[in-house]
Amino acid sequence: MSQTFYIARRLHYFYFLVLSLMCASMAQAQDIRVAFFDGQRVLNESLPAKVATAKIKQEFSKREKDLDELNEQLRAAVRKFEKEAPTMNELDRTRRQREISEMDQDFNRKQRIFSEDLGQRKQEEINILAERAQKVVRQIAEAEKIDLVVQDAVFFNPRIDITDKVLKALAK
Repeated sequence: MSQTFYIARRLHYFYFLVLSLMCASMAQAQDIRVAFFDGQRVLNESLPAKVATAKIKQEFSKREKDLDELNEQLRAAVRKFEKEAPTMNELDRTRRQREISEMDQDFNRKQRIFSEDLGQRKQEEINILAERAQKVVRQIAEAEKIDLVVQDAVFFNPRIDITDKVLKALAK
């Protein structure tokens, strides 16, 4: 009986210890401040994002215009070929088909290079903006004594959303 009593008493202390730890952690959890930050909104709505988008558009507008002109030349060549093909001899028809095929390959190559360059340039600007936004979020969190900032969430209370503060800070 004394051994059973001893084990029961130890279990009682163990449960008491676990309960105490749970209460202490719950009390600590109430002191934790959490905030939400919508990174996608910052990438779409912030002033630096809009400036970067305009800058990139300006940088790539000439190349885009050149591509559009090249595409129109290719279409015109195809239309002309389709119109003249029935009256052409086999040698001329084959030569023109090869020319059009080369024009098409050149256009596709230039379009692919343009798309890759544009994508790379956009990613560079996104990285710069994300780094700036991260610094601003960190500054806001430190200033407001926020313990945790969550970026993606299934649900959040608008009360803890600091996105507007980040947008205002980035606009400065």
